[in-house]
Amino acid sequence: MNAEPSVLLDADGGVLTVLREQNRQVVSLAQIPRSVQDAIVSIEDSRFYEHDGVDPRSVLRAAGANVEAGGVAEGGSTITQQYVKNALLTPERTIQRKLEEASLAVSIERAYSKEVILEQYLNTIYFGDGAYGIEAAARNFFGVPATGLTLAQSALLAGLVRAPGAYDPRTNPDAAVERRNLVLDRMVAVGRLDRAAATAAAAEPLVLAPPSGGAGQGAYPAAHFVDEVKRWLLRDSDLLGETDAERYINLYRGGLRITTTIDPYLQFMATAAVTGVLPDQVANPATPDAALVSIEPGTGHVVAMVGGLDYFGSHPYRQVNLARGNGRQTGSTFKPFVMAAALEAGVPASAVFSAPGSVTHRLPGSEPWTVTGGALGRATMAECLVVSSNTCYSNVILDERVGGERSIEVARRLGLDDTALDTNPAAVLGTNDVTVEDMATAYATFANDGVHVPPVYVTRIERADGTLLYAHQHRQDKAVEPETARVMSEVMGEVILRGTGRDAAVDRPAAGKTGSSEDNVDAWFCGYTRQVATAVWVGFAEPRPDGDGVYRPVSMSPPTTPIEVQGGTYPAQIWAAYTRAATAGLPPLGLFDPVSIPTATTTTAPPTRSDAIEERVRPPDRLEVPAVVGVDADDARSEIDDAGLSARVVRVPARGRRDTVAAQSPPPGTRVPEGTVVVLEVVSGPAGSGTAVPALVGIDGSEARRRLLSAGFEVTVSAGTAGDPATTPGTVIATEPPSGAISRDGRVRLTVAAAPESGTGPPQAGG
Repeated sequence: MNAEPSVLLDADGGVLTVLREQNRQVVSLAQIPRSVQDAIVSIEDSRFYEHDGVDPRSVLRAAGANVEAGGVAEGGSTITQQYVKNALLTPERTIQRKLEEASLAVSIERAYSKEVILEQYLNTIYFGDGAYGIEAAARNFFGVPATGLTLAQSALLAGLVRAPGAYDPRTNPDAAVERRNLVLDRMVAVGRLDRAAATAAAAEPLVLAPPSGGAGQGAYPAAHFVDEVKRWLLRDSDLLGETDAERYINLYRGGLRITTTIDPYLQFMATAAVTGVLPDQVANPATPDAALVSIEPGTGHVVAMVGGLDYFGSHPYRQVNLARGNGRQTGSTFKPFVMAAALEAGVPASAVFSAPGSVTHRLPGSEPWTVTGGALGRATMAECLVVSSNTCYSNVILDERVGGERSIEVARRLGLDDTALDTNPAAVLGTNDVTVEDMATAYATFANDGVHVPPVYVTRIERADGTLLYAHQHRQDKAVEPETARVMSEVMGEVILRGTGRDAAVDRPAAGKTGSSEDNVDAWFCGYTRQVATAVWVGFAEPRPDGDGVYRPVSMSPPTTPIEVQGGTYPAQIWAAYTRAATAGLPPLGLFDPVSIPTATTTTAPPTRSDAIEERVRPPDRLEVPAVVGVDADDARSEIDDAGLSARVVRVPARGRRDTVAAQSPPPGTRVPEGTVVVLEVVSGPAGSGTAVPALVGIDGSEARRRLLSAGFEVTVSAGTAGDPATTPGTVIATEPPSGAISRDGRVRLTVAAAPESGTGPPQAGG
């Protein structure tokens, strides 16, 4: 059976992304510039056109280098041998495998021409960053098809083949440029390039295309969620096979249709809520990161996950999923678990505890534990939660009826069962590290009348032939009594109405809790309505060096941040913005149904979902966003308006025809409420606008024109008389603006050396 990529679908049946084993687009040798062919042959196998598949000179040279290095420093493999290894054999480095490789290489050379072998090689070799083959590499790194590659770009890609990770131009730009220039020098040394052209190419600055979700595939929504689905299928489940290899083959070659729980509209609104409150996360070092997980309480479906922003950006930390991982200190968002444990132990919400401004507890076998914050004198356990009194809750957890172990045990039942939790009394103030997903799950249990439903990512998997491979079976367990959950909902409702979470107020009954860790390193808001439970974390993802060069967690206090960030600020604001959008058009249900008390402790039957939740999953009043990329701006705006949506135009310098749409958000096919704003990025001018003109004098005019066009400039060509009569006709003798100057309008005029009077004139614009 031919390998087929698998498709990941959202809850509405739209395509999230395609899971391909390799990103490869096959092109003919005629579509691959001579500069690429010469660069590859020069650096990888300079005698490619002379040997019969195995080059004895290269083998001897590699053997000498390996002896000198005391290990395997060079392989001595020809291009044909590399093709055999990549396409026909596994990459084992044994004597037997090298003999097989050599034998097959000789056989292939006898059966096929050098041109066919080189074409196959250039379509299969790995260039890094998920790009297999020259076409995918050209589009991934430079945003152009292979036919549009310049000499400098060709040399850079050729240099990647030996060690794609070491020379990755996005993560190691200096090494990549150094390697590129080495390739250019090698091309000169073997007679495939003249020195002037090499010097001009080596002077070109490195300009890369924006990174995407795998070369040629493009970015896709909910990327961190997609990573979690892949991790579950490859590591945590035997659905796709018993071995790692079997699971990998089935996922990437099996042509599966995998339906996930992600709601495309809610995912978009979750990201919008984060960027609305923290608009410059990526660019501004004073803006912290954020993560959000939203869960449907009755089903456990993870409907939205923001693991951080700029997943497809250049910063390697952006791929880290801040919604999972090792977790973060929860601060006071842990207090509801302690109160639930107290209620379960028979301590009523009206029980009065001491709540001074500061208290020191002397515990047997431990250092004195000093707690500050929340001076109420004496107050009920419920009131202490509303205002988040630390001293009060230190007394609650030290009550002999409650304790750390009971509190942790209740937290595990609510949804923190996969987390390592310390039973030390200080845990009541949130010193344990918990993931954003686990906190969303636990609060969803409160919303679900105390019934815990594990988080769900995938609901259905179909094989390539349409047969069913997997259908999710609902599972639930009663974590706490419904009466306990309802008391918690009532008290946490007061947190939003008049306590520390007032910025989380929405236009319907809601409950939640703020949390901040020591030194304001972590800030949280976790809360829920009947329809959706959501946890939000805000903090700096990466530690930073202090004055002594020691990397430490970053405090979210001035001057590091504009304000002192606590759970009731950014996290509550993000939670409210998202929850308003998530519940728009739904009935404002109470936090619990007084006449419906769950009695089953475990069931394998799917839950009966309320009409409101059914309406949210596939609401009849949601409209599909039309596809308008490439459309004239005015026509696109009309199309968006006609669809019942609202268009907002942002003009950007980009490749493409002026006044056409270069990108849109939300993406095409997303189902959104009527009136949703669709942002249209409209081309204001070529990408070359405001860009320095590269060094082009001395190179062929056609090559110069191709370089400028690929960089987004508009190009005109005229003929001129060269000062040196020996100048080759068609060679660039001047540019306007000159090299290094800025073209404000994105236009460059090339002047090329005129041919002798009997010639045919300068090169024409079509070539």
